[in-house]
Amino acid sequence: MSARTADEQQTPAPPDLQDPKLYINRELSMLEFNHRVLEEALDPGNPLLERVKFLAIFANNLDEFFMIRVSGLREQVAAGVVETPADGLTPAQQLAAIRKRLLPLLETQYRCLHDEIIPKLQRHKISIVPYQSLPKEYKEALRLFFQNEIFPVLTPLAVDPGRPFPFISNLSLNLAVLLLDHNQQQRFARIKVPQALPRLVPVHDIARRYANLRMGKHKQFVFLEELITANLDALFPGGQVLEAHPFKVTRNADMEITEDEAADLLETIEAGVRQRRFGRVVRLEVQEDMPQHLLDLLRTRLNIEHSDIYQLPGPLRLSQLFDLAGLNVPALHDAPYVPVIPDVLSRGDDIFSVLREQDVMLYHPYDSFLPIIQFFRQAAQDPEVLAIKTTLYRVGNNSPIVNALLEAQENGKQVAVLVELKARFDEENNIVWARTLEAQGVHVVYGLLGLKTHCKVALVVRREDDGLRRYVHLSTGNYNAITARVYTDISLLTSRPDIGMDTSELFNRLTGYAPGATYRKLLVAPEHLREQFSQLICREIEHARTGREAHMILKMNALVDAKLIRLLYEASMANVKIDLLVRGICCLRPGIKGVSENIRVTSTVGRFLEHPRIYYFANNGSPEIYMGSADLMPRNLDRRVETVFPVEDEQIKARLLDEVLRISMMDNVKTHELQSDGTYKKLASRNEEALVNSQAWFMERARSNYSPSG
Repeated sequence: MSARTADEQQTPAPPDLQDPKLYINRELSMLEFNHRVLEEALDPGNPLLERVKFLAIFANNLDEFFMIRVSGLREQVAAGVVETPADGLTPAQQLAAIRKRLLPLLETQYRCLHDEIIPKLQRHKISIVPYQSLPKEYKEALRLFFQNEIFPVLTPLAVDPGRPFPFISNLSLNLAVLLLDHNQQQRFARIKVPQALPRLVPVHDIARRYANLRMGKHKQFVFLEELITANLDALFPGGQVLEAHPFKVTRNADMEITEDEAADLLETIEAGVRQRRFGRVVRLEVQEDMPQHLLDLLRTRLNIEHSDIYQLPGPLRLSQLFDLAGLNVPALHDAPYVPVIPDVLSRGDDIFSVLREQDVMLYHPYDSFLPIIQFFRQAAQDPEVLAIKTTLYRVGNNSPIVNALLEAQENGKQVAVLVELKARFDEENNIVWARTLEAQGVHVVYGLLGLKTHCKVALVVRREDDGLRRYVHLSTGNYNAITARVYTDISLLTSRPDIGMDTSELFNRLTGYAPGATYRKLLVAPEHLREQFSQLICREIEHARTGREAHMILKMNALVDAKLIRLLYEASMANVKIDLLVRGICCLRPGIKGVSENIRVTSTVGRFLEHPRIYYFANNGSPEIYMGSADLMPRNLDRRVETVFPVEDEQIKARLLDEVLRISMMDNVKTHELQSDGTYKKLASRNEEALVNSQAWFMERARSNYSPSG
C-alpha cells in the first residue's frame, strides 16, 4: 500500500452538512419553546397569577400553532407533498411527531392547573369550584343570574331532519347536548358558550347582587359552561336533557392571497379575514369524560381523523385564563415596573436638537416608549417638518402613533404610510387604520407584490438652516405602545446622513418603483440581506482560518434557514466561537463533534418576551453590530421586506456588547441551553456563582441610571 493511499484512509471524510441528522424540525422546536413557556407556569418562584398568565400563553400559543402550522402540514399531506425540510421529516411524520410530543405537555399543563394553581389560589381566598359543590342558596342566586343575564344570549341549535348540523366557528367553546324530545326521540343540540360573557362567573359578586349573600374577601368562580349545563332545562322545555359535554374546534386560519389576481388588496384581505372562521377543522378538543357515541358523532360531522382529537381533563380553552390572571391582587403579581426615559431625552430639549448631536438608543420596555411617540408628535407639530414616512405592521388599538400621523396630515405635512395588511391576526385592526388614514388624505400603500413588509422604520424630513435633514427611527419591534411594555425591543434614533439617504431609498422602493435600489448602510431583504449576512459570516471564517480574532454573538427570535445554518456549521468547524441567543425556534444542533462544537445556543423566557435581533461580529478586533427586524428564517430573508441596520455610535456599541449581550449570556435563572438532541436544559448556577436574572438586571440598571417616565 502506498503512503499516499494510507494517508487518504486516515483522513476522515468531511461531514455532510446536508445530513438531516444535523437539523432539528421546525415544528418540534416550536413545541420546545412552548414547553419553556409552560415551565414558567410551573416555576414556584413566579408570583401565582403570573403563573396563571403563562398557562394562558401556553394555551394561546397552541391555538395559533394548530391554526397555522398544523393546518399547513395537513394541507401538504392532502396535496401529496413529498418534499421535506432540512431535517428530512415528511409532513405526515411531522404530524405524528407533534402529537407524540404534545400529549405529555398537555398532561403537564392540566396537572399544573389542578394540582398546583387552583389549590394555591384557594389559600389566597380565590377559588374555582365545581358548580355542583355550591350550597343551595348560591345555586339559586346563580339561577336568577342565568335567567336574567345569560339565557337571553344563548341560541340552542337542534339537529334533526329539518335542521342540519350547525357550523362550529373557530376556537369557540360549545356544549354538545343529548336530549329526549316530546316524542321520546333522542336529539342532538349544540349550544355555543358566548364569548361576550365572562368565562369565569364571579359567584361572590352574583350571590351579593341576587341574594344579598356575602363572602367577605373571598373570590369564588365557576366556569360559565358549567352554569349553562346546570340550567339546560330552561333552554329545552318539554324535553329531557340526558347529558351535555363541552367541546372546542380549531380551524385552519392561514389565508392564501393571490395578490396578482386581487384587484383591491384591502378588500381581498377583508374577505379573507371573514373566511378564516370557515377553514377546515384541524383539532377537536373534548373533556375526557365525553362518551364515545358523542365523540363519534362529532368526528363524523366535523370530518376529522382520530389523531385530530385531544381528550383533556378540562376545562377547555385555557387561553381564557387571561381573565383570571388579570385579577387585581398585587401580592400575586410581579412588582410593577415603570419604564424610564434616558437622561439625554428627559431634560426638555426637543428631540431633533438631541439627534443632531448624537444617536439615541432605547431598550424597551426598560426604556420608555414615550420618546418614540414624542418623535412622531413633534414631527407632526413642528412647522419646519415637511414630510413623515413610516411603516405600520402591528400598531394596536387607539394608537398614539397613528393619531400623530393624522395630526401631521391636518397640519399640511406630506404623510406616507405603508400599512401591512397581511400581518397575521392583525389584519382587521390594520384594515381599520388604513381606511382611517386614507379618509384623512394620508398616502397609504400596502407594500410590494408578493412580499410582506416587516421592517420597522420611520423617516422625518425637516427644513433647517443648512438645508433638509433626515431624522430616522429604526427598530427591532413594532410601533405599538402596548406591546412595548411587554416585549423587549431596541430602537435607534439617528440623523446620520447615510442612514437617512438609505431610508429615503427604501421608502421609494416601497411606495414607488425602484427595484434596483442600492443602499450605503442598510441591509435590506429580499434583495441584499441574505448575501450580505452570508458575507459577514464568511469574513469571520476567514479571520479564524488565518489565526485572527473571530467571534459571533447572534440574538434573534428564530433560526431556521438551512443555508445560513450550514454556514454557521462551517464557521464552527473553522474554530469561530459562536453564541446564539435564540428565544424560540432553532433548527441548528449545537455540540455535535466535528461540526458544531464551538456553538452554544441559549433561550431566555421570562417576564418580558425577548424580541430584539442583534448581530455581533468580532471582525478581528474591529467589531460590527447590526440590529433589525429580520430573524434568520427563509421568510425573512426571501419573502419579506426587512431592514437590518449598523450601529455606528461607539457608546451604543459598547452598551450593546457589554450590557445587553453580556448580561443576556450570563443569565442563569430564566435561561435554557439547547442540547444536541433538540431538548433544552435549564441552566443551574454553581454554588460559587451569583444568580443572574437578565431581565431583572436590566430593570434595576434602568432605575438606577434614568428618570421614571410616569
